[in-house]
Amino acid sequence: MTTTHTVRTYKSSEPLAAADQLAGKLAALAAEQDRPLDQQAVDMVINRIIDNAAVAVASLDRAPVISARGQAEAHAYSPGATVFGTPADTRYSPEWAAWANGVAVRELDYHDTFLAADYSHPGDNIPPILAVAQHTGADGAQLLKGLLTGYEIQIDLVRAICLHEHKIDHVAHLGPSAAAGIGTLLRLPTETIFQAIGQALHTTTATRQSRKGEISTWKAHAPAFAGKLAVEAVDRAMRGQTSPSPIYEGEDGFIAWLLSGPDARYEVPLPDSGQPLTGILDSYTKEHSAEYQAQAWIDLARRLGTERPELRDPANIEKIVLHTSHHTHYVIGSGANDPQKYDPTASRETLDHSIPYIVAVALQDGRWHHVDSYAPERAGRPDTVALWHKITTTEDAEWTRRYHSLDLSEKAFGGRIEIELTDGTRVVDEIAVADAHPLGARPFGRAEYVGKFRMLAERILSPDEIDRFLGVAQRLPELSPIELGGLTVTPMTPVPAAPKGLF
Repeated sequence: MTTTHTVRTYKSSEPLAAADQLAGKLAALAAEQDRPLDQQAVDMVINRIIDNAAVAVASLDRAPVISARGQAEAHAYSPGATVFGTPADTRYSPEWAAWANGVAVRELDYHDTFLAADYSHPGDNIPPILAVAQHTGADGAQLLKGLLTGYEIQIDLVRAICLHEHKIDHVAHLGPSAAAGIGTLLRLPTETIFQAIGQALHTTTATRQSRKGEISTWKAHAPAFAGKLAVEAVDRAMRGQTSPSPIYEGEDGFIAWLLSGPDARYEVPLPDSGQPLTGILDSYTKEHSAEYQAQAWIDLARRLGTERPELRDPANIEKIVLHTSHHTHYVIGSGANDPQKYDPTASRETLDHSIPYIVAVALQDGRWHHVDSYAPERAGRPDTVALWHKITTTEDAEWTRRYHSLDLSEKAFGGRIEIELTDGTRVVDEIAVADAHPLGARPFGRAEYVGKFRMLAERILSPDEIDRFLGVAQRLPELSPIELGGLTVTPMTPVPAAPKGLF
């Protein structure tokens, strides 16, 4: 069973006990150690560990990952935690390992997602919780519980509290969830987790400018930074340090000044005591390296381009309009009013947040590739630029309603495409969810997660290293503390050295 908790602002003169605060309720959830395990949720945690590692491997030679890894390498520590791309027997301070692995996981925008009142990539919980597990000598069973908590809390916050309408970046939900997951992992008392959650929220709140205009490399760093700060918040709380309180409900707190104001009410659903944590089952991964709202559009565009090759030639196209949700139109569509979304010299981070570009390339190529589809020569191809500039988006009220629906059977992230050809004919089609979505044409299961890992790791890891990692990951619940150190990868050839910074 789930109970919905009303969260509002309280005046300083109104007493609000820690147990009655949202942070207190999240802490109580995280401190409960004897919840039953749902086998589907357990299997999905394993899938997402594999998924995270797949996209991290594929990004090992990308500049943000090289930089973050270099910073971690400057902080060797024992016992410490592993970092993707470095020797498995070399350990680093857990907050820096969380940082480096978090950037590697996030760089390609290619891992799991959950969308409701706000947005999230709940797999971002894995790097900080795993780093602390390795550092503290936890076993696989305890790591599993910590990850279930991290997923549950981030997803439940995303169900209820919209950050983006106030231009707050979605990692403000990740800081508390990662801190809570670490609390579960370490079997910390409720009071300690409560203080860590408050500090994590207070220190991980930032604006959404990181996802606006010319999107920078910070997009990959933002969730890693939240994970690093969550580790540090737990460390301080364990040392007896306290946090601003009530962090959500205070008169000068999160809701009153950063969200919808002192009169706002938020309804946050949390599983009751004694119930298994299954929030992870409502999330979904990506088949394609692009913003999640682009997943279904890639599937539709590549099918249309294959079935009707004439749609690939801009000379045949008068215009293409994508009728879609508010988010898709205003964040990755023409409604953003960002000229960069139509600029062939834009950064990769910008292009993967441009649905006009993504649809044009998927339509012409009939495929999507995490490197080739963003290459400068691909983005600058004249026929692609011509087609791209004929594609616009518009908000459709019904697709917006379905996007926000709490009924997972009708929740949708796609829309309707209307193509007007120069000869006067029209092509109209639609798609609700990506092919890989649980309700899609080809839902991802264990075989698909393993296949994604093998595909992305090919030519980077040796066949033996691929098999070794998959063998360790799929035994997660029974891993010993020593075996937990095997949840990392070492490539066949040395990774690029990082540029020099301060340390």
